[in-house]
Amino acid sequence: MTGEARTAGCVFCAARDGADDSLVVFSGRTCFIILNKYPYNNGHLMVVPNRHIATVSEATFDETSEMMALAARAELAIREAYAPHGLNMGINLGKPAGAGILDHVHMHVVPRWNGDTNFMTVVGETRVLPEELFVTAARLRPIFEKLAS
Repeated sequence: MTGEARTAGCVFCAARDGADDSLVVFSGRTCFIILNKYPYNNGHLMVVPNRHIATVSEATFDETSEMMALAARAELAIREAYAPHGLNMGINLGKPAGAGILDHVHMHVVPRWNGDTNFMTVVGETRVLPEELFVTAARLRPIFEKLAS
């Protein structure tokens, strides 16, 4: 296992340790990139430190550096695979800030298109995605491999 001990129930630690590696699209030295299991849009990625840490301030310089480098790589991969009109990139710390997973910091990289906010998410509390996660992973993995070389 890489980094600190896994906290029971942490989905990121489980994915890092191979329990749900079908969502991991790239692994770096200190961080990895994973598909959001409940994406806002197709191609919604998260950059996650290997170590189980709750805040950016707990991260080492190497971890924060790689987190940003992988976020930039995720931006390039998403642009190549999906040609979005824009991207949201951010970190939510704490429940009031919108964090769904409170104790393992992660950065979202979300492709956006003009008019992509729809009533289903807002009113119906349902998300509609035309692409299954395994298809998204298959589309993005070769791009990440190319960008890494």
